[in-house]
Amino acid sequence: MADVEQNAAVPDGSSNGSDAVNGTAGRFVSSAEGTALAYGSLLLMALLPIFFGALRSVGCSKSKNASDMPETITSRDAARFPIIASCTLFGLYLFFKIFSQEYINLLLSMYFFVLGILALSHTMSPFMCRVFPAQLPNKQYQLLFTQGSGESKEEIVNYEFDTKDLICLGISSVVGVWYVLKKHWIANNLFGLAFALNGVELLHLNTVSTGCILLGGLFVYDVFWVFGTNVMVTVAKSFEAPIKLVFPQDLLEKGLGASNFAMLGLGDIVIPGIFIALLLRFDVSLKKNTRTYFYTSFLAYIFGLGLTIFVMHTFKHAQPALLYLVPACVGFPVLLALFKGELTEMFRYEESSPEEASSKVEITESDKDK
Repeated sequence: MADVEQNAAVPDGSSNGSDAVNGTAGRFVSSAEGTALAYGSLLLMALLPIFFGALRSVGCSKSKNASDMPETITSRDAARFPIIASCTLFGLYLFFKIFSQEYINLLLSMYFFVLGILALSHTMSPFMCRVFPAQLPNKQYQLLFTQGSGESKEEIVNYEFDTKDLICLGISSVVGVWYVLKKHWIANNLFGLAFALNGVELLHLNTVSTGCILLGGLFVYDVFWVFGTNVMVTVAKSFEAPIKLVFPQDLLEKGLGASNFAMLGLGDIVIPGIFIALLLRFDVSLKKNTRTYFYTSFLAYIFGLGLTIFVMHTFKHAQPALLYLVPACVGFPVLLALFKGELTEMFRYEESSPEEASSKVEITESDKDK
């Protein structure tokens, strides 16, 4: 949703973000090696949350923990999303024009500090389960908030966690403090990758048709706000929050203190990613022990993002990545399904929401009792 762009100044403690506006960051001419490293790193960072998020999305709907339950996107949600996103984007643009950028970003930093810690902790959890020493006690905890008493008692928060989750939360908090104090690009990317992976894992499209509606609407949204106005680019540069992945083009010259960044918005990862994850779950439903549609769409994403970077570098202008990603990620799998004679089966595939699935289980169990 945000564009792929080069020469974007991202604050890291030594800059206040004004370089992106007045062009001082753009005076540095990156070497060919530095530019190739930046673009290659952005591509790799985009692929990681899509691949692992899609794999984790297959099993997350079976989780009993409420925090791991996916959010199902319906066709109505998909149709409204570009309108809501446009209103939000333009609202942010007006805020940055009217109010002090410093205070807005301070408020946003606190908000994303909390969200980033939770997202990174959730991302690290499966890894921690594998490396956690078996001889150490893993105590169970429960955070429960209720309202009322007796029969009218209602649960507001019911979150179960253990010692491993607390360790993940501690590590994530260190990254969060680092990000708030320094705004370093590595801390930004750690949070950004966590947001992207969680989005691909926990946001589920219910049908391929819904995915086409969502991607089609955001295709128009992205093209309009990048080519039609300067709103998208202005917000992306002014917004000091981990909503984009960045990588310095002057890393080879300046090391970790580099300040001349290429960037990729998280929307360009999550939106195609949830469609790719849907195709993986469709592959699983076919029970053919193949992942044809998943790998096809995954390779299509690589092609689309590579084309975006090529065009951006050739014409030296920010590009709406969804302009290239949507036709690739939708077109290639649809053509494959048409070739294999599974197009009808693909568009008939439907996932039920967790609530519907649980109600079906309850009905089945009650039928058995009868």
